[in-house]
Amino acid sequence: MTNPLLTNQPLPEFSAIRPEHIEPALDDRLGACRALIETLTRDPDSATWETFIEPIETADDRLNRSWSPVSHLNAVMNSEALREAYNAGLPRLSDYGTEVGQNPALLRGYQTVARQTGLNAAQRKMLEHGIRDFHLSGVDLPPAHKARFREINQRMTRLTSQYEENLLDATNAWFMQFAREERLAGLPDSALALARQQARERDLDGWVLTLDMPSYLPVMMYAKDGELRRELYEAYCTRASDQGPHAGRWDNGPLMEEILALRHERAQLLGFGNYAELSLAPKMARSTEEVMDFLNDLAAHSLTRAHAELDEVRAFAASEFGHQRLEPWDVAYFSEQLRQHRYAISQEELRPYFPITRVLPGLFEIARRLFDIRVSEAEAPGLWHPDVRFYQLHDNSGELRAQFYLDPYARQKKRGGAWMDVYANRYFSAGQQQIPVAYLVCNFSPPVDGKPALLTHQEVLTLFHEFGHGLHHMLTRIDYPAVAGINNVPWDAVELPSQFLENWCWERESLDLISGHVETGEPLPDALFERMRAARNFQSAMLMVRQLEFALFDFRLHSEYDPGAGARIHEILDQVRDQVAVIKPPAFNRFAHGFSHIFAGGYAAGYYSYKWAEVLSADAFSLFEERGIFDTATGQAFRERILEQGGAAEAMDLFIAFRGREPTTEALLRHSGISATQAEPAAA
Repeated sequence: MTNPLLTNQPLPEFSAIRPEHIEPALDDRLGACRALIETLTRDPDSATWETFIEPIETADDRLNRSWSPVSHLNAVMNSEALREAYNAGLPRLSDYGTEVGQNPALLRGYQTVARQTGLNAAQRKMLEHGIRDFHLSGVDLPPAHKARFREINQRMTRLTSQYEENLLDATNAWFMQFAREERLAGLPDSALALARQQARERDLDGWVLTLDMPSYLPVMMYAKDGELRRELYEAYCTRASDQGPHAGRWDNGPLMEEILALRHERAQLLGFGNYAELSLAPKMARSTEEVMDFLNDLAAHSLTRAHAELDEVRAFAASEFGHQRLEPWDVAYFSEQLRQHRYAISQEELRPYFPITRVLPGLFEIARRLFDIRVSEAEAPGLWHPDVRFYQLHDNSGELRAQFYLDPYARQKKRGGAWMDVYANRYFSAGQQQIPVAYLVCNFSPPVDGKPALLTHQEVLTLFHEFGHGLHHMLTRIDYPAVAGINNVPWDAVELPSQFLENWCWERESLDLISGHVETGEPLPDALFERMRAARNFQSAMLMVRQLEFALFDFRLHSEYDPGAGARIHEILDQVRDQVAVIKPPAFNRFAHGFSHIFAGGYAAGYYSYKWAEVLSADAFSLFEERGIFDTATGQAFRERILEQGGAAEAMDLFIAFRGREPTTEALLRHSGISATQAEPAAA
């Protein structure tokens, strides 16, 4: 099936992609790009938007669409042959990206066009970003430094890919088989059914536990056997490290050291003091001091409450279970016992009310009411797995606005976590009419025994989060890929739409749309809803300081790097934990070896963005709290002033245009159940 709006390329047939064809196809595409640039840069002083910028945008778009299916498959259907082809392509793409970024004739062409009149605001913003990125790519460096910059980029692409591969391989390599059910006491029926299914998939008898989140998390929350919890905890938090059951086999430690060293060197080549300063160049935050003050302020509001919350768990474990020493692998279990004791509610009790067959239509109905769009399932060629679904998004006039793939369930050879990624960007010009196409990927508990997948409420939140990212990409009205959708949105603002949409998972009116008992269709009972709402902020301060631990560790790691002392990964992590952690993990814990957000993703010196954007999202939602969660005018304003604008305007200007003022932390602290007025002094 060819999409008539994707005029230059049909939708990809993933099942037809062959690893042996990837390298030749990529070389052909890169050759065409290089030939175009050679032609265009012969006379950059005569460049115009139509003769210079637009051909480059078109070539870049075609290159991105040709590589996107390969990168996507490597993440969701990993195999040795595909991995080899993917890794062979990475240095080619890195070389090309460095060539483009360091080409002074290309920069001169951009500068020539930027001086011309008649450009619209989006075009000017795109040129502004482009010129900035030339400088951040080393275009001003002397030849020897340019060469070193290129070497660093090449090496970094390989290191970050190897980091992700090590983590995937370490996760897939570990499992535990049980011939009898006794050690699994306490696990809910859904977890036991999944364990049986995982055993069958491996041609084994009994039950199998893995380190995939749908298997791991229920053990930590419900297994009565403390030793079992400890075994899984150790296996999980030592993945890809020098510790644990596969110690040294896929050790990310040396990779992390080199990644941090190369990032620091690259930043210094560009004239920055450290990588954190470089990272902030395209972000909303204006300085490293501003980021640290922001994080320390949140810690000051949260830490005392977080310690009190842990003390409650410790006292409860001692009084109700005679458990005198609370270990890290005990916290989730006794916290869940306390939650059930206090609120008579658990994620498992909620699960039957959130079959995916009810959640997805409800999510789409919420999007219709808020943003006046329609989502419908459609056919697509060559899907990569039977679980994958394909959808189209129309506006109220019937115009096809976007399409997306949904891959919801965990499986072997699939990267963990949840994410949104791009196949095609919106691109409308004289010769191009292309709508956005997105991938939405999650790792939910899969269907078991022929029944619909039953989601925990946390998984529902994750689905809404990723769909929020998807809407940001798909609803854009900006016609140029470089500033359409999420492109060139500051990284500390890009989580605004995703975290914003999560709020509708907590409101009665919207919950009625996404919930219904899997067997009876009965809506979520009022009593259960009230208990769920009452438990919303259970241990919210502990969750807050946990996220602050990640963010502070990441930012300090990149802002304090000293070539003479090395990365000091464990030293800095220990210091951060001394500041904000309420329970210290054991010495064998190797959290950083699995922190792919910063070592293999886009969050290096940027993990603080989750909290930064959560301030924006909470404050944005507070306007719906004032006017009604399905207020049509407010939904339309969010769509027009945030979702449709992409990276074509300053993020703060867009927020002010929607909210009428700059953001404050009041709504975030209120939603978290944390007082905005009482705080202890921030730690140094």
